[in-house]
Amino acid sequence: MTNIAICAPATPITREQAAALEELVAAEYPAHRVTFHEQCFERSGHFAGDDLRRLTALLECSNDPAFDVVWFAKGGYGSNRIAEAAVAQMNRAARAKTYVGFSDAGYLLGALYRAGIGQSVHGSMPVSARSEGGREAIRRVLNWLSGDTSGVEPSVDGTTPAAAFNLITLAMMSGTPMMPDLTGHVLMVEEVAEHLYSVDRLFFHLAATLPRLAGLRLGAITDVPENYVEFGQSEEEIAQFWCARAGIPYLGRALIGHNSANRVVPFGLASPPAQT
Repeated sequence: MTNIAICAPATPITREQAAALEELVAAEYPAHRVTFHEQCFERSGHFAGDDLRRLTALLECSNDPAFDVVWFAKGGYGSNRIAEAAVAQMNRAARAKTYVGFSDAGYLLGALYRAGIGQSVHGSMPVSARSEGGREAIRRVLNWLSGDTSGVEPSVDGTTPAAAFNLITLAMMSGTPMMPDLTGHVLMVEEVAEHLYSVDRLFFHLAATLPRLAGLRLGAITDVPENYVEFGQSEEEIAQFWCARAGIPYLGRALIGHNSANRVVPFGLASPPAQT
């Protein structure tokens, strides 16, 4: 039995969204058990509880030896506000866990990876369980936790370390104590709801701050707002331009992003958790 704790380090989910995941797990994954922390449903302005409440819930899930996995319920904005404090207070049990999420949860994945705590995994989150496409993305995570690697991003080969981030999350994390060392990694990035000029600006910043990568792959750039004038480069042309400027090998596309095609990317060189 894999015991999965779910908390919301950024924004809240609804009980209906939680119930949809519970139903999926009960019907298809009898070897997994999910437990939602009550904090997932609380609200303090934009956030799922204030900073202390979100930090406390994350630590309760991470430091409890009864759980094998901590799955972040939803992205949004807010994980960065508690990530450093969380990492500083994690115990021995927290170091043996798998942590799954993406988008804003990348702040936590990055901070954990930098600190060598557990296994960080880019993967879809419980909030998506009410749509059929979302359930398919969630199944990839649950299958990976079961030892099935069919939902892993196809370019992950187990010989070169990998990491995957939302572009603006990575750019904001760069230069902070949360930023992991990605030297020698294949870095995958995706973005949602940003103008192409903003995507270009984010690459401009990262091109000057990233270490020597093994290469970069571009995930989905979705829900791009319409601008009053065409930017003049596609998202892939932008990535290729800044990779060339920075001397980073551009390796093509990756199946990650804010869509139902979102694949699993274990950070580093990782195999699925051992089944007991």
